[in-house]
Amino acid sequence: MSHPWFAGQTLPRVLAHRGFVPHDSVNVAENSVAALAAARAAGTVYLESDCHLTSDGVVVLFHDDDLSRVTGDPRPVADVTSRELSEIMSTRGGLATLGDALDAFPDARFNLDVKAAAAATEVGRLVARHADRVLVTSFSDDRRRAALEAARAKGGNPATSAGSATLARILLGAKTGLRALARSALDSIDALQVPARHRGIRIVTPRLIAAAHEAGVEVHVWTVNDPEEMVRLVALGVDGIVSDDAALAVHTVVRGRPTGPIPGSPEHLL
Repeated sequence: MSHPWFAGQTLPRVLAHRGFVPHDSVNVAENSVAALAAARAAGTVYLESDCHLTSDGVVVLFHDDDLSRVTGDPRPVADVTSRELSEIMSTRGGLATLGDALDAFPDARFNLDVKAAAAATEVGRLVARHADRVLVTSFSDDRRRAALEAARAKGGNPATSAGSATLARILLGAKTGLRALARSALDSIDALQVPARHRGIRIVTPRLIAAAHEAGVEVHVWTVNDPEEMVRLVALGVDGIVSDDAALAVHTVVRGRPTGPIPGSPEHLL
């Protein structure tokens, strides 16, 4: 790939989904500073996370629209201040703001999903000076493009993957053999980040992988926690595995399948 986000790393890539929460950890939440640090310690360079905006305009790494699942607080992220959220997360691995995370992990490469429209412009501004090690994505192509435009306005050019509308065009082109349709949609992106299946329908197929690779675009599959599925997908030709269990994924697809239990991973997964 031509973008620096892809350079110098061995395939397949392992992307730590919301960081990594080891199975024996206590009081560590997904997307926290501790989870990001654990992912790096597990051996992955790529940190996947999500971006929301607090009421005082701070971009934080948080997946859900509200705090209920992670903290038990029912309020939306958009209704709390960064100081309030920092206090809440202080016993859950520490709040990761986007600005602080980019500075705290200077050797990591970030895969950032813009979850809220209000966060898009600020995400772009923050990642601009780190653009060589950032990939911006979103289910919404509008949010994704808004973040990219904000980054480019400040002199940065992050990598990007397809949003839902772009992905639909690519899938249609690959399925029907309309190569021009797939190729035109693939021209604007660096990676396809997709589930292996959606509602029982196979998304990741040899035809899709071939179409992407022909256009110089990588295929990353989420969220894969079963080692046999990881091995199957890599054999099929995918370029990246997005996993909740970075330690398991690194040992399975980067270092080769282990013969014994992996620290932090349940034995029954091996």
